[in-house]
Amino acid sequence: MPLPPTPPPSSATKTMKANRSTGTKPELALRRALFAAGLRYRVNLKVKVPGRTVRPDLVFTRTRVAVFVDGCFWHGCSQHGRMPSDPSGYWHQKIARNQGRDSAVDQALGEYGWRVVRLWEHTSTEEAAKLVRAAIAERISTYG
Repeated sequence: MPLPPTPPPSSATKTMKANRSTGTKPELALRRALFAAGLRYRVNLKVKVPGRTVRPDLVFTRTRVAVFVDGCFWHGCSQHGRMPSDPSGYWHQKIARNQGRDSAVDQALGEYGWRVVRLWEHTSTEEAAKLVRAAIAERISTYG
């Protein structure tokens, strides 16, 4: 006897699956701006620190700068992150877990000599590129 067909996914599931974890518009715009400025970086590179492996959006290996472009919804931006009405409390817990993980990642990378740059998706490309260039310049002047 054949198995019954799998029910079609709900609209919420479709929406969740459509959200990109890498290659978002703000991330791509930042990458283009940094590349045009002559900076070279690695994308989707695993950075291992004791107890965890993280994948920053951009990694500058020589200067040990890790860049994260955080989505306002997923990381709880105080300006633009709108919390959905959810009686189960799932989204509050999910975003709180994301924020806790972000803090732990920042601390772990910092303890092992990395400079972390966290940017919100709503940060202008020019401002984001300026912040990344400043972090790289700081590392070069400090460590040569």
